[in-house]
Amino acid sequence: MIEMDWKRAKVLVTGGASFIGSHLVEALLEKRAACVRVADDLSSGNLQNLAAVRDDIEIFEGDLRHVDFAGEASRGCDVVFHLAADHGGRGYISTHPANCAGNMALDNIVFDAAVKNGAERITFASSACVYPTDIQLGRTLLREDMVSFAERGGAFADEEYGWAKLMGEMSLRAHHKQHGVKAASGRISSAYGPRENETHAVVALIAKAFIKQTPFEVWGDGEQTRGFTYVGDIVDGLILACEHVEDGSAINIGTDEFISLNRVAEAVLDEFDWRPPEGIRHLVDRPVGVVHRALDGSVAKQRAGWAPKVSFEEGLRQTIEWYVANNEIRDVAERLDRTVMQRK
Repeated sequence: MIEMDWKRAKVLVTGGASFIGSHLVEALLEKRAACVRVADDLSSGNLQNLAAVRDDIEIFEGDLRHVDFAGEASRGCDVVFHLAADHGGRGYISTHPANCAGNMALDNIVFDAAVKNGAERITFASSACVYPTDIQLGRTLLREDMVSFAERGGAFADEEYGWAKLMGEMSLRAHHKQHGVKAASGRISSAYGPRENETHAVVALIAKAFIKQTPFEVWGDGEQTRGFTYVGDIVDGLILACEHVEDGSAINIGTDEFISLNRVAEAVLDEFDWRPPEGIRHLVDRPVGVVHRALDGSVAKQRAGWAPKVSFEEGLRQTIEWYVANNEIRDVAERLDRTVMQRK
């Protein structure tokens, strides 16, 4: 396998104005990629996320579901990182199934356009939501081979969003098989970090502590777990997958630590050095998804040399520091009930 020379690579990041996408753009610039282009419709992304690097990148604003725009955005690019998607936190994906199902069309259009334009590598931001929900009742680390396209009954994904991501993986693999494009999918697990919004659990809990919500609300009984993974580690995983995985297969990009929502809530309250006078209220009628989810990282380590580096405690501190510096209490209090069910 020939080592990647990023200094010669012209790279497209779809969804590059998003939370994860903007961090990926910055990482590619640090690798001195020859050109970094962002394609985003800004439906959930924000150009402010790219403010620090705006003069060093190309930005194409438009809808990648339109074939002509997808072709324009990927023209001349050697490497494509496909992160664009209609998605949000559990509140959004549970209440917007048709929107999430539309990602199947989006993914195929982007892959097809990239291949027609001669892209050499495509890396797809998939999700741990592709894993069968019935094996996530206990604390079982999820392995890549727990999803199969070849065995009857080999797939049972998490809601429409998970099925769409799984079909995205299949589409990318099909493009590899038919056209020979080097391809990889990264199954991302519960990313968090600076630039994330309140639609996802960690930042939602940070926001509640920031405005001193009391009683302090936690969705479900709080015992549900996720392998919360810091955004810097996610970005490293996507880049390493691009560099080392070429056969269209998927690798896990997530921690193997089962972190409960109750633990997150306690850690957030400790960081703010505050306790809600009326205690913690568990909202058992809110959507919570599967009971337990964390990923086995052995394949990622073996094939791509990836393993998470940032502890949850350190990642949480960095996320809180960013959130407090970039938000106003009054603004958060006014929008929080609404944004936890939306995309942005």
